[in-house]
Amino acid sequence: MFDFYRVAACVPAVMVANTEYNTDMILEKMSEAYDYKASIIAFPELSVSGYSCQDLFFQDTLLEGVKKGLGRIIDSTADREEVVIVGAPLKISNRLYNTAFVILNTRVLGISVKTYIPNHHEFYEKRWFSSADSLSISSITFSELGIELATEIEDYELPIGNNIIYDINGDIKFAIEICEDLWAPVSPSNALALGGAELIVNISASNETIAKREYRKNLVKQQSASLLCDYLYVSAGSGESTQDLIFSGHSILAENGAVINENKDFIASDYLLIADMDLGKIRHDRMTSTTFADSVDRYRDEISKLTTLYVSDVTLPSSDGEYVLASKKPFIPGTKVKRIKRCNEIFEMQVGGLARRLSLTFSKPVVGVSGGMDSTLTLLVCAQALAKLGRDPSELVAITMPAFGTSDRTYNNSLALIRALGTEPVIIDIKDSCIQHLKDIGHDIETKDVTYENTQARERTQVLMDYANKVGGLVVGTGDLSELALGWCTYNGDQMSMYGVNGSIPKTLVRWMIDSVVENDIFPEAEEVLKDILDTPISPELLPPDEEGNITQKTEDKVGPYELHDFFIFYSLRYGYSPSKIYFLAKKAFKDDYSDEEILKWMKMYYSRFFSQQFKRSCMPDGVKVGSVSMSPRGDLRMPSDAAALIWMDELESL
Repeated sequence: MFDFYRVAACVPAVMVANTEYNTDMILEKMSEAYDYKASIIAFPELSVSGYSCQDLFFQDTLLEGVKKGLGRIIDSTADREEVVIVGAPLKISNRLYNTAFVILNTRVLGISVKTYIPNHHEFYEKRWFSSADSLSISSITFSELGIELATEIEDYELPIGNNIIYDINGDIKFAIEICEDLWAPVSPSNALALGGAELIVNISASNETIAKREYRKNLVKQQSASLLCDYLYVSAGSGESTQDLIFSGHSILAENGAVINENKDFIASDYLLIADMDLGKIRHDRMTSTTFADSVDRYRDEISKLTTLYVSDVTLPSSDGEYVLASKKPFIPGTKVKRIKRCNEIFEMQVGGLARRLSLTFSKPVVGVSGGMDSTLTLLVCAQALAKLGRDPSELVAITMPAFGTSDRTYNNSLALIRALGTEPVIIDIKDSCIQHLKDIGHDIETKDVTYENTQARERTQVLMDYANKVGGLVVGTGDLSELALGWCTYNGDQMSMYGVNGSIPKTLVRWMIDSVVENDIFPEAEEVLKDILDTPISPELLPPDEEGNITQKTEDKVGPYELHDFFIFYSLRYGYSPSKIYFLAKKAFKDDYSDEEILKWMKMYYSRFFSQQFKRSCMPDGVKVGSVSMSPRGDLRMPSDAAALIWMDELESL
């Protein structure tokens, strides 16, 4: 469902060279993985024999035991729809090969063979095993394997080598490499991924030394990122021989550079690691990556040497997505340390972009300050940009323009913040100008509709632009990513500026950007007012406050919770997910916060406004991209302003 497939990395207990015991443990773990409804079940390198057999690999007794074990494993898959991958030594033409048997419903689909055979201070595999490159055959009959099954079968031919892609009914394409293959400068998985494999399974027996776990994890993450794939890594557990080395049973699933799941124990054995892959992410990124496509073209000769085994008579069970990670706040790191680090980096990018623009234009930054979070962040960026350029803070032109909806709290916070940053506020009350304008167009001032509201927004823009002309300034915009996606900004009003520093920062991240400024004590004189601004409700303040001067107009009451909209924005624009898939993920992520009906209501609001408001984004000001999602018509979002939302809305209506 929705391109989700479940994988199981199985690390069974092992007894070196005891093939019967090892087979028992493998069968036990297979049964457990079935209970978890895994589609791909992978075991470590040489798991039937044990990795540490050394010269015992030359013993016929061991190799016969491996065949018997493989026969039992193959027999056990009768009438099953899951793929099982087990490691085993295999003798062909008087050479031994380190292999992975790929088994499905009492059939060996293929045998993938290890390419790079280590021979160094820890591993001396070349004493026993030959490389896949030395194979003189590309296929083998099942009868030639010498594996006996409980029931008689008709003989068949299966591929063998390091170049096999397994395509299960077009639902999923995967390939296998073995341990050291990942460490090679050019690994087999490079060509396999370019040839279409979306999942790379690495069955391994990597030993543990100080700092190796982190190094290995980074290798897996990087390989999944550069190949735009899911990468499942499963390694031999601590039951392996401890004669000279310790094995840790390290297992990881990485998806395009992100770790989806990893076993927690440093030294482990006898466990399952369960994770759900989201192949929709992989397919979207490969479709949009011209670099990936160009790489396919460049290495067409290598790809032509691959063998794709297509299995059409089985449909792998798709996952219900139970183990899919769907963060409520996909733009925001989960820990405080990571969050502050990211916010610091974004702040530096904002400052760097603006500083360059100010130095090129020889201008002063001009900002309209409302006392809300967006204008606060813009003001902080401007102040820091001036500091970076070694210019006086008084060059910051901060204009506050109270009108009908301005509350005492936001007005006073604006003044306090501006002064704390080392400059004096420019106070321009626009009420009289707005009243005159409403009279000019014949609008009753008591009719507090969109005309009444937008008059204030457009008047503020006029003041900012004209004042910038007066002082040799450049208007720096305050609008954020969420407002731009929803079109929750007045056209030719607060949507307009000469440079926008918040354009790719979602609303849910803006508050943490300000919080990180406080945490890092960048503007210590402004700490108290910044904390109060963070505590202020989000509001356009275009309708009058109540009798006590409190804000009456709260944005999220009208347009919906920004945490939901930022979730919708991320998954619709970053990965191109359908409304149905986003709805599914949102229900998982926000099950304790919103009803299904509320989520659907605000999804309809998002899609409706996203399509209808593109014209406001088509003329966005310059501004640096800081994350994976941006609304700039010159980069991330090239979308017609008259596109129809019909098929998206129809899908939402069917939910």
